[in-house]
Amino acid sequence: MVSTGAVPNLAFRRLRGQRSAGEFAAAVRRSAREIGEQVACDARYIGRVESGEIRCPNYAYERVFLHMFPGTTLADLGFSPRETVRGRGARVTAETPPPPTLHSDPDEESDVLRRVFMTSGTATMAAATLGLGLGSASAAAAATAPPDPRRVGESEVSAVEKAVRQIRLLDDRHGGDGLYRKAFQPLRAAYALLDSGTATKRSTADRLHAGAGELAISAGWLAHDSGRFEDARSHYAEALATARVAGDPALEAHAFCNASFLARDTGRPRESVRAAEAAQRAAQPLGSPRLLALLALREAGGRAGLGDRTGCEWALGRAHTAFGRGPCDADPEWMTFFREAELEMLEAQCWSALGDWPRAARHALRATRLQDPHFTRNHALYRAELTWDLAHADRAAEAAAAGHQVLDLLDRVQSTRIRAMLAQAVGVLKPQRCVAEVREFLERYAEAAEAAASA
Repeated sequence: MVSTGAVPNLAFRRLRGQRSAGEFAAAVRRSAREIGEQVACDARYIGRVESGEIRCPNYAYERVFLHMFPGTTLADLGFSPRETVRGRGARVTAETPPPPTLHSDPDEESDVLRRVFMTSGTATMAAATLGLGLGSASAAAAATAPPDPRRVGESEVSAVEKAVRQIRLLDDRHGGDGLYRKAFQPLRAAYALLDSGTATKRSTADRLHAGAGELAISAGWLAHDSGRFEDARSHYAEALATARVAGDPALEAHAFCNASFLARDTGRPRESVRAAEAAQRAAQPLGSPRLLALLALREAGGRAGLGDRTGCEWALGRAHTAFGRGPCDADPEWMTFFREAELEMLEAQCWSALGDWPRAARHALRATRLQDPHFTRNHALYRAELTWDLAHADRAAEAAAAGHQVLDLLDRVQSTRIRAMLAQAVGVLKPQRCVAEVREFLERYAEAAEAAASA
């Protein structure tokens, strides 16, 4: 008979270090707010965990702890597997969680999604993971079906690839804030398939690695766009590790490309340059001038952040030369967003970082005029950049007009990154409130911010 005596959780106690239980509980609450969770953590709860009274945290605490300690598992934190604490087959009551839905726990969701992958094919998986029409009752039905013993094949890999495309499509239209958690679920399912190691042939395994890696990059980008920078770093590292394991230079180039972008946006320009250079080395044999153009622009952005105008101009020159060679069959599928408008936008950001505001505004204006209406999120992004550049270039009335255009789009686009850019531009414009157009814009911005805060 197994003893029911509590076993102290020494691993969790070590993580607390020199902080008191109360100080650690406060850190837990702060981390919860960072990811939109609410936990009533106090010193007593920490004591119960460390004493072993709490053998496995509930789903909300699990998400918070894994956010606080990236790359760890519950086992690393000293907890027991959930299935040993509460059987998965237990009858659902008021004390046990309901069948998984769109917002349920990622670990339990991954079990559901893995079965959906195995039994139901592309359409059902995509709907279940992205919430595109499969209700919770259907998801629960899929969860109760026994796993299909067949090996991972075309339908499962195609499901992963379709999930990647759908996430990108939704991101283009709506931005990252509302999509990150949805992307997390198919990502876990894809890696569960990888962990099963049952692909029918090498080509299938390679596609599965590529699909899982691309899902990790998509999750990383959504985290980046919604201000979850440490989560983004973790996802990009996961994609890079997948690329290295699979020997996939295209995936490696993509992971380094996004890592460079993240480093630039988080004030680490030297790291941005190194990642862009690594991406270019990986991409060199792939035969895609457009990819090399984008990676040169990533390098230019990092060099601009370092104040290296000469290096930035040299990288921009290489980007324009490569872009001018035109598209080709070797261009990666994920680069559909990289058109002339994006080139102009990224160049605008370089001149902005170097403090050449008139030149930055000129390129940002070109970007807004060239942008394809399909990319709603980028419409807002480019206009936010234009607002910022015009404000710094002492063209306050024009900046206010561009700011109005951003506000027109923010009911459809949920992006912490874009909102932060607009807020920075507002800060530059406030001293010019005496200009009628600026005053009108600032009043509208304040009203929109108040409405968003109270929503």
